[in-house]
Amino acid sequence: MRIVDHTSDDGPDYQDHNRSLVWIEQTNERLIALERVYPAGFEVPVHSHSRTQLWFARKGIVLVNTDGRRWMIPPGHALVIPSNYRHSAEMISEVHMQSIYWDLPEGSPAHPRVVEVTPLAQNLIGELVNVEKKPERYHRLSLVTDLLLDEFEQFPERPLGLPFPNHAGLAKLCRRFLSAPTAATSIDDWARELKTSRRTFTRRFREETGISFTQWRQQACVFASLPRLAEGQSVTTVALDAGYENIAAFSTMFRRILGRPPRTYLS
Repeated sequence: MRIVDHTSDDGPDYQDHNRSLVWIEQTNERLIALERVYPAGFEVPVHSHSRTQLWFARKGIVLVNTDGRRWMIPPGHALVIPSNYRHSAEMISEVHMQSIYWDLPEGSPAHPRVVEVTPLAQNLIGELVNVEKKPERYHRLSLVTDLLLDEFEQFPERPLGLPFPNHAGLAKLCRRFLSAPTAATSIDDWARELKTSRRTFTRRFREETGISFTQWRQQACVFASLPRLAEGQSVTTVALDAGYENIAAFSTMFRRILGRPPRTYLS
C-alpha cells in the first residue's frame, strides 16, 4: 500500500492531477490512497484509471460526470468508478476528497454506483491517507488494507445518482439550485429565466434528465441537505431553509428518497 499526494502548497491544479495519474498507473502497489482538498468550482478533466477508484467525499459536495450520467456524492458516501471508466468531476463546494485505487475481482459490477461508507471504513481510510503524518509499521498497514478491502463488501448501495442536464442553460440553473436549494422553486420560475414556455421547459427537462422537474427538485433538496445535517445543523433549520413549511413534510420526503428519516440517516 502506498500514499500519493502531489498537491502543491497553493492547492491542487491540473499538473498535480496529471502527475498523480501517471504515478497511479506506474506503481505496482496493490492499493493506493490519495487525499486532496479541492476548492469550490474546481473541475477535474475527463480521464480514466486502469484500477477501480473509490471516490470518497469526506466533506463537501461533488458532481462526478460519467458516460451520460451525473453522480452527486454527499459526505459519508463514495462513488465506485470501475477501471477504465471515463469520468470528470466538478466541485459544488469545497471538497475534502479521499480516494482508494485497487483492482476489483472479476465479476464485479461494471457500472458506477454510489455507496455509503461504513464508519469502520471511514476510520480505515483515514488511517491510510494519514500514514505520512503518522508513520505506521508495514505489518499494521497491511492489516488495515486487508480489513478495508474486506469491509468494502459491506458497503450498502445508495440511490444518489442525481441526473444532470447537458443543456447549458438548464445545467446553470441546476448548479445554482444546489448551492441554495429550496422546495419553493417552481417550473414557471425556471421557464421564465430560460425564456421558454412551461410546456417546452417540462419536455426538455425530462428529455435531459429522464425524470420530471418536481422529482429532480425533491431529490436535489434532500441530497443537498446531507452536508448540513452531517455538520450537526438541526433538521428544523435545514427543512425551513429548504422551503418546507414544516419538519414533517421534509422528513417524509427524506424517508421516501433515502429510506430513513433525517434524524437517523447520518447517525
